[in-house]
Amino acid sequence: MKTAWILACAAILQAQTYQVTSPNGTKFSSLPDEKGSVPAAEKALAADPKNPDLLLKLAQAQIAVWQDREAVATLTRAIEVSPNNAHLYTERGHRELPLREFAKARTDLARAVEIDPKLMEAYYHLGLANYFLGDFDKAADAFGHAVEFAPNDDERINSTNWLYASLRRANKPEEAAKAAAAIMPEMKNSADHTLFYLHLVRFFQGALPEAQALPPEPPAGNADQETELRFDTVAYGIGNWHLYNHEPDAAADYFRRVAKGHVWVTWGFIGSEVELQRMK
Repeated sequence: MKTAWILACAAILQAQTYQVTSPNGTKFSSLPDEKGSVPAAEKALAADPKNPDLLLKLAQAQIAVWQDREAVATLTRAIEVSPNNAHLYTERGHRELPLREFAKARTDLARAVEIDPKLMEAYYHLGLANYFLGDFDKAADAFGHAVEFAPNDDERINSTNWLYASLRRANKPEEAAKAAAAIMPEMKNSADHTLFYLHLVRFFQGALPEAQALPPEPPAGNADQETELRFDTVAYGIGNWHLYNHEPDAAADYFRRVAKGHVWVTWGFIGSEVELQRMK
């Protein structure tokens, strides 16, 4: 029994793979694949190695445990099989963002919108790639298209948060205010995670105080990813607001609080790292 337990623990540890090193030198790894989803997907693919659906399923299994580096390789194989699939380019670009490969992500996502000029998800992630690269005008243009092609209010709220931030960083406050005003007072979220972005937009509108918009900060040793995701999302957005309102010390405090966490795949975490590097 003891031997079996040791072997099981070893298998879980082996499933964790290096992914990326933060600007401050912290090495981040994937999560343990406790359900064995990746090996199961690999076994299914082995029977039909050029099946694009099975390749995508393997990528999705890898993504679920933060194996973004492996997922990019899998999606590259899928693109070789299906070279004009906008969704595959979108997914690969999406996964390159947490790997901090922003230029590669921008190339993939630009290709995605070239193939499908109405693909909202591609525009959204293209906006993020441009944003993290500091090209705020292009980020605003991409997020503007994401708002235009949003299929529901949740996606419209998410994209508007980033559109507002991009326009403010591009020194276009009037356009930013107009974008935020499009999220009317009666507009509500359906998806739980959209509430965080809705709170940010309400904060930008002046309709919600900073203290009410910000979720509780995760305690030391927190292992709940969702708790950190909520905090990272809003704390980065508020820190960013302080930055373009010429309060760099307050901004840096928020960014540092986010960057000390462990959920390295969130946009708030990535954005905080980027801003702290820019501040240096």
